[in-house]
Amino acid sequence: MASGELALSSAERSPAAEPALVESCRRGDAHAFARLVALHEGMVLGLATRLLGDAEEARDLAQEVFLQVYRTLGRFEGRSSLRTWIYRIVVNQCRNRQRWWRRRRRAAERPLDEISATDEARLVAVSAAESPFDRLAREERARRVDSALRGLSFEHRAVLLLREVEGLSCEEMAATLGLPVGTVKSRLSRGREGLRRGLVSRGGERP
Repeated sequence: MASGELALSSAERSPAAEPALVESCRRGDAHAFARLVALHEGMVLGLATRLLGDAEEARDLAQEVFLQVYRTLGRFEGRSSLRTWIYRIVVNQCRNRQRWWRRRRRAAERPLDEISATDEARLVAVSAAESPFDRLAREERARRVDSALRGLSFEHRAVLLLREVEGLSCEEMAATLGLPVGTVKSRLSRGREGLRRGLVSRGGERP
């Protein structure tokens, strides 16, 4: 995907521009689809990397995600935002990829070495302020967060990342995952508790 070089105006990034963009894509406008990819590929790559634990696998999966978007855009009904619809495709593709790994006895996950300081702060509610002398401590903390995330089930990790990193509401997550809101809230609560316990066991937090 070379769309990262495509400059997008603020108007093109506006949610109000989404219906026209989708319609142009449906008519086979290649430039419109390139704009759609440029708008969403950062989110797709970031979420896939965190769910799979492997940046190379995530890049490969992102290609599959946008291929599926291209093939199925005609079935997008607009009842949710396009971004929410793409989130669902990413989560489903990642879930299928992990199942493929398990069937072939591959390691379930590998280290998440690209989690950002901002994402880490959202997940563990730490201060965003950091001095240069805190860098080593932050990197060690990031490794503990990565390890604790990998200790969660895929379903709990997915809702935690969608909420705390991607910023989706419980209603948006329910639409993304095809689940009742109550189920999403329950998984989110258990995911947060699992992350907290994982950090405690790794020396990252106090109970």
